[in-house]
Amino acid sequence: MQMKPVNYTDNETYRRIHFAFMAIESGARKMGVSGKEMHDRLLKQGLIRRRLINKYDDLHTQSLDWVADDICETLLNWEAEE
Repeated sequence: MQMKPVNYTDNETYRRIHFAFMAIESGARKMGVSGKEMHDRLLKQGLIRRRLINKYDDLHTQSLDWVADDICETLLNWEAEE
């Protein structure tokens, strides 16, 4: 029995994770930090799930540049409130 290949591009979870990954990398470039540092900082603030994953339906319609600006600004604001 041959298994049918999985088409991950039709998978909602894959699309959300791919979008978050792209946003994290773009934000890291804008802030001049590594992708790992950006990921760790976003994770600490809960922004990966609360902003990038949960708000995917709204955010993925924007340009990647706009999303990177938004996530950087939000991260800096949330870190300043600590």
